[in-house]
Amino acid sequence: MAAPEEQDLTQEQTEKLLQFQDLTGIESMDQCRHTLEQHNWNIEAAVQDRLNEQEGVPSVFNPPPSRPLQGLLGWGYYLIMLPFRFTYYTILDIFRFALRFIRPDPRSRVTDPVGDIVSFMHSFEEKYGRAHPVFYQGTYSQALNDAKRELRFLLVYLHGDDHQDSDEFCRNTLCAPEVISLINTRMLFWACSTNKPEGYRVSQALRENTYPFLAMIMLKDRRMTVVGRLEGLIQPDDLINQLTFIIDANQTYLVSERLEREERNQTQVLRQQQDEAYLASLRADQEKERKKREERERKRRKEEEVKQQKLAEERRRQNLQEEKERKLECLPPEPSPDDPESVKIIFKLPNDSRVERRFHFSQSLTVIHDFLFSLKESPEKFQIEANFPRRVLPCVPSEEWPNPPTLQEAGLSHTEVLFVQDLTDE
Repeated sequence: MAAPEEQDLTQEQTEKLLQFQDLTGIESMDQCRHTLEQHNWNIEAAVQDRLNEQEGVPSVFNPPPSRPLQGLLGWGYYLIMLPFRFTYYTILDIFRFALRFIRPDPRSRVTDPVGDIVSFMHSFEEKYGRAHPVFYQGTYSQALNDAKRELRFLLVYLHGDDHQDSDEFCRNTLCAPEVISLINTRMLFWACSTNKPEGYRVSQALRENTYPFLAMIMLKDRRMTVVGRLEGLIQPDDLINQLTFIIDANQTYLVSERLEREERNQTQVLRQQQDEAYLASLRADQEKERKKREERERKRRKEEEVKQQKLAEERRRQNLQEEKERKLECLPPEPSPDDPESVKIIFKLPNDSRVERRFHFSQSLTVIHDFLFSLKESPEKFQIEANFPRRVLPCVPSEEWPNPPTLQEAGLSHTEVLFVQDLTDE
């Protein structure tokens, strides 16, 4: 049935509310909730109290108004009858309570509602043939939900097996070709026997008076409502006329609901499109911001890298300058020009400048290298070459010359011109 509008109900209470409405046939959801709240949400007690009211027994929450007691005679009569009334109603309630356990109605316990529907369909086809309206193969609640979702009329047929008119109605009316065509094209059709637990449960909800019984149900004012009841034997033409009248009289509600649904769907689609557009814009902005962050980070890393390179270059130059100064400090004194063991060497640097200095024959070629290394004009890496014969002097230790030779061992004369070859870029 229609879902309750209250938002403060638990799922269990909502299910009880819908079940109670189905069992009692009360259209007002507020009245159903009020009754269940009076019985502390005990659905069995609430249904029994509702049945008692329909049978003429006053509800425990709505006792019939009593006439005001008049005079001492009225009060005396009331006091005398009070113990007997109390005893009578107590015994009656105990008897009813015990009778439920001794002779419970087997139809009151629904264990396999779908099985009840399938069993009725088979028995119907065995008795009346396969030419009949298409039965809805599901429970009554499922049929209500599908009719509500699809915005279709739901025709409910309750079959009384023991009623004298049921056989003639099924054989001549319900299975008439024109009736079958109308039902199959205009509505859903749900049927069950009241001897089955599922049919009995629906019977308790719809409260039919006689058989055959048909009820037309549809979504009206946002809840499933009975808009037509047909009871008793009816001929095919009359049934078609009455069903058509009910459909025509209530078609506007389905049209209105269909338009509202389309409007809600369009609103939902529009909102979804707006949300998607917003998310797309948000993702685009986030992507732009991410790229900006990455660009800032790249620039920062680049700047940091350049800064580190500069610092490293400064440290290298500083270390190089310190090494030059250290080499310069460690150089032996230059021999005097009149020293017969001295060698005058003229160095031609890569920048075409010339440097002249004297060395001692006994000094290692390493001293020549250290002297040139200490010069500001000399490259960081270099080798020293002689022209006659053209050769590279082993001025630094190597595998071939672990201990570089002296100037005399290298075959230098008293006056030499040596060339400094720049190896920095190699």
